[in-house]
Amino acid sequence: MNELFQPTRFGDLELRNRVVMAPMTRSRADEQALPTAEMVEYYAQRASAGLIIAEGTAPSMHGLGYCRTPGIYSPEQISAWRRVTDAVHSGGGRIVLQLMHCGRVACAENKPAGARTVAPSAIAAQTELFTDSAGLVPTLTPDALTADEIGAVIEDYRQAALNARAAGFDGVELHATSGYLPMQFMAENSNQRTDAYGGSLENRVRFPLEVLKAMSEAIGAGRVGLRVCPGNPYNDVRDSDPLATLQALLAGINGMGLAYLHVMRAQVPDLDAFAIARAGFSGALLINDGFDFASAHQALTDGAAQAVSFARHFIANPDLVERFRHGLPLARFDRKTLYSAGAAGYCDYPVHQTVEEGV
Repeated sequence: MNELFQPTRFGDLELRNRVVMAPMTRSRADEQALPTAEMVEYYAQRASAGLIIAEGTAPSMHGLGYCRTPGIYSPEQISAWRRVTDAVHSGGGRIVLQLMHCGRVACAENKPAGARTVAPSAIAAQTELFTDSAGLVPTLTPDALTADEIGAVIEDYRQAALNARAAGFDGVELHATSGYLPMQFMAENSNQRTDAYGGSLENRVRFPLEVLKAMSEAIGAGRVGLRVCPGNPYNDVRDSDPLATLQALLAGINGMGLAYLHVMRAQVPDLDAFAIARAGFSGALLINDGFDFASAHQALTDGAAQAVSFARHFIANPDLVERFRHGLPLARFDRKTLYSAGAAGYCDYPVHQTVEEGV
């Protein structure tokens, strides 16, 4: 049998196959950052994945940055997410929640009243964000976190991990790339601190490592994953030595007993992030970005990783596992509906049998 369809284990997480659904912001939450009925249907349709990594979700109201993205900090959000996890588990699936604190990648229009925008340093990201009320707007200049406030943010992550478990998630993943708060601490242009969280590389990786430690102590390291993408400049972060940053992270997480490391293909030439992670991380490795059925099978056959995650293919193919298994053609997704509200282009993509029947 193809390696993609073999079961595997990520720490305390048992996967029935190695086709993982990658986390994707789809902007379908409501104005209270609550998961909606459409989100329940969307994730339930994709429960055949070996593991679903649900979209980036704010650990506190201060962590919100984009419009229509969910949170996991209120009782109402926990209850709403429980409907998602129950539906996935009813379909035999496993699901973890990606925790995403946007930090300085935020604007007032996308935050509730009273929410702050915070970052390692008071330096705005040179980018714009879409809002439902005003179109594209520039990001805010953030408040630089004090040392005590950093401890409070770490506590937010710890509580969010507990909340995720209360909502029925099998675990959590820390989003530590794409210019969000953990990456803001690691990147020189967004972190100009002179205390224990800035300056040296050892200090700049301290924040994500302390977050992982706190979440692991809360729910068990075997239910905690980490996502990285060396050299990714998205949202105006610059890392002058992504290899050194990745190696520092690997040194910090080895021995933690994390469930898995989720590595995206490096954004810089001549840096094989997959090989470096495989050599420097002793746990389960999940790789992502640009794979199709053939290349994913080859990567697993070569021992490059334990599983492969897919994003774009899962958008228009809720039955991606079965399409892979039977060599069926893949549907194409509609870019215009990636981040729009409503069911169109979200939970209305049919499974292959429906396509054949012309329904």
